[in-house]
Amino acid sequence: MEIILSFMLAYILGSVPSAVWMGKWFHGIDVREHGSKNAGATNSFRVLGKKTGIIVLCLDVLKGVLTIVVCAQILSPNPPIIYLMIAAGCCIIGHIFPIFAGFRGGKGVATSLGVFFGLNPQTALCCFAVFLLVFVLTKYVSLASMTSSFVLPFISYYIINQHELIYVVFNVIISSLVILAHKNNIKRLLKGEEQRMNFKVLKM
Repeated sequence: MEIILSFMLAYILGSVPSAVWMGKWFHGIDVREHGSKNAGATNSFRVLGKKTGIIVLCLDVLKGVLTIVVCAQILSPNPPIIYLMIAAGCCIIGHIFPIFAGFRGGKGVATSLGVFFGLNPQTALCCFAVFLLVFVLTKYVSLASMTSSFVLPFISYYIINQHELIYVVFNVIISSLVILAHKNNIKRLLKGEEQRMNFKVLKM
């Protein structure tokens, strides 16, 4: 019973549509009807401004961390890592397909970072460093997100030394899920139509 409860709770936490609710409560708009029409932190920065964007980003990361912490408590003591990984997947799926926002959510990048901070902070920090490097060099959030997701399995295997098959499979699944969520961004990048992020010109 605890296992099913933890998976359901993970999906519910992931389904909290931070960008949608912040946009409606404080700006009177649905962020999904503006900009890239995505309910994620990047579009929140562009549409809602820096302050709200930062809040959305923090909330999306936080719900990933909370998922692992809360589910670990429900499944304690010493929950099998496979259960926490499934809970992490449920949270990310909830973010992408949120029950509280008509199943139209974000792309799972910030929430994925959150669950990895809960599961393995070293992996999360390495991937975040890759994200920052690519973003600073290109100013493309989407490219930075996909690159950090792509290198996730390699960082886990070669740098963190997580050689167990369960880690390899989990990391490949999460990496693929996030990259697939960026399919429209890939098309725009190939056409040279993807918008760069310039924080200097964003409204507060």
